[in-house]
Amino acid sequence: MLQNIRDNSQGWIAKTIIGIIVMLLALTGFDAIFNAASNSRNAAEVNGEEISLDELNQAMNMQRRQLAQQLGGNFDPSMLDDKLVRESSLRALIDRALLLQGARDADFAFSETALDQLILQTPEFAVDGTFNAARFDQVIQQMGYTRLQFRELLKQEMLIGQLRAGISGSGFVTDDQIEAFARLEQQTRDFATITVPADTDAVEVSSDEAREFYEQNTDRFRSPEQVIVEYVELNKESFFDQVEVSEEEVQDLYQQRIANLAEQRRAAHILIETDDAGDASAREKIDEVAKRLASGDDFSALAKELSEDPGSAGEGGDLGFAGPGVYDPAFEEALYALEEGQVSAPVRSDFGWHLIKLLDVQSPEIPTLESLKPELVRELKAQQVEQRFVEASKQLEDTAFESADLVQPAQELGLSVQTTEAFGREGGAGVASNRQVIQAAFSDEVLIDGANSGVIELDPDTVVAVRVKEHLRPEVLPFDTVKDDIIAQLKRSKAAEQAIETGEQLIASLRDGGQVEQQWQPVEAASRSQEGIEPAVLQQVFRMPIPEESDKPSYSSVRLPDGDLVVVRLSGVSEPKAELSEEDKQNYRRFLASRSGQQDFAAYRQMLHADAEIETF
Repeated sequence: MLQNIRDNSQGWIAKTIIGIIVMLLALTGFDAIFNAASNSRNAAEVNGEEISLDELNQAMNMQRRQLAQQLGGNFDPSMLDDKLVRESSLRALIDRALLLQGARDADFAFSETALDQLILQTPEFAVDGTFNAARFDQVIQQMGYTRLQFRELLKQEMLIGQLRAGISGSGFVTDDQIEAFARLEQQTRDFATITVPADTDAVEVSSDEAREFYEQNTDRFRSPEQVIVEYVELNKESFFDQVEVSEEEVQDLYQQRIANLAEQRRAAHILIETDDAGDASAREKIDEVAKRLASGDDFSALAKELSEDPGSAGEGGDLGFAGPGVYDPAFEEALYALEEGQVSAPVRSDFGWHLIKLLDVQSPEIPTLESLKPELVRELKAQQVEQRFVEASKQLEDTAFESADLVQPAQELGLSVQTTEAFGREGGAGVASNRQVIQAAFSDEVLIDGANSGVIELDPDTVVAVRVKEHLRPEVLPFDTVKDDIIAQLKRSKAAEQAIETGEQLIASLRDGGQVEQQWQPVEAASRSQEGIEPAVLQQVFRMPIPEESDKPSYSSVRLPDGDLVVVRLSGVSEPKAELSEEDKQNYRRFLASRSGQQDFAAYRQMLHADAEIETF
């Protein structure tokens, strides 16, 4: 084989291929090849700013988690279309990148101090109402972020929020607009209705009509294409009984776990920010505060009076409990050098000059080995199980590819071959409800070529390989099987057509001054949000033109989903006569200004997209 390759590389075929490659390089340039290679780890580029594949994957995982939280037990991961999730996540990342660029161009900023305060005051990071560093780490790790990544993400969210508020908050409306909207909003209408029923008992459909419809619409009456699928299922949980961990491993993990339990310190501070005059002025101010403290002034009172940290000054400088890694390094070093009740010397951070007081110290409660042992054993086993599961999944992938059926893969892995009920492209029960299984079962490779599928992940702990056992092709159903359904369908159609014809005749007669035998159902002073009225009817009522004369109502009709036709008579329109109260005006003003601001922000986003250079890979 190798000798054949060497021989052929000297022949005219190889020379031709090499010539084509050289020509392509000459036409496109080496630069294009290197750019393609460099873009292999990027999902998009927005005005020269890269969005990496890692960012896209993280956004997709976040979107899946959010759906799982929103839907709870009703969430089925298999029903998610990965292509749609990818497109949605990438659009969101591009939109976010454009908004961040817009915020930076508009010189919006969010300080590190404000960011610290936001984190410390977030309820999700608190235990018993107080910030807890361990809880903070747990939450952001579940989200898939490190501390630095989360801080950067939060900062970006605040910048986008400032931009949105700046544009949305600029919306305004005039008094004339408020009054015009209020007149429409508070308008009421007097109307009456007559329902012309689509009476299926009043129409007849012959067998000949049904057969004619059947013959003209044969494709409507086919049995669905279905498959019966064999599959082998590999579950991670089954491996837990196959692995063991030693007491020494449990003890080592326990020591690591308790070593990570951090002491919590409750700090208060007085901040003097550095200003345009420079650092010296701020240092003089903080020294004066230190002198007042030394002379006996209360720390909390001075913080309320002098601290330039808006988040904590009102609380006497109290920052609550926090563990290592939350504060600025210089601030944290000074804090952890203090004894309880002690105040530090002036400390310089990126935010200015601080005086720091240690209010309290909370030592973590150390759980016993016995209380943690089941969790530790599970965690240690999980590491081995994960490796075995990956290896077994790879073995299943390989043997399923090499085998003519699923018997051999099942025997090698100690699994059983299972069979589904027949199901169509809309799916079925059990594994047949998984969108990837359905796609694999109806793929050309599995359905037509008769091959085994690759390994399909049902969830993070379960994979399957499938093959089609039986292909049930669509067949035209016999006329007698569908006859009753066709007759019922044609009756509904005929009844609806008759209702429309009767309704049109009725309206024509009414417009000519005629009377009707049916009883009108009147509704007086109906509002746009009136309850107890069919929504389609209410919408039609408020679409109808105002009657030109009080004794000449206007008429219209609405077809309901069940085929009935509702004839509508609009006899009067009333607008509010009383002047709006100041409270009502303010409520309308807020609503309309908010809507106007949202429209402005949407227009701004469209402008950013229109002006941007966006490339997706």
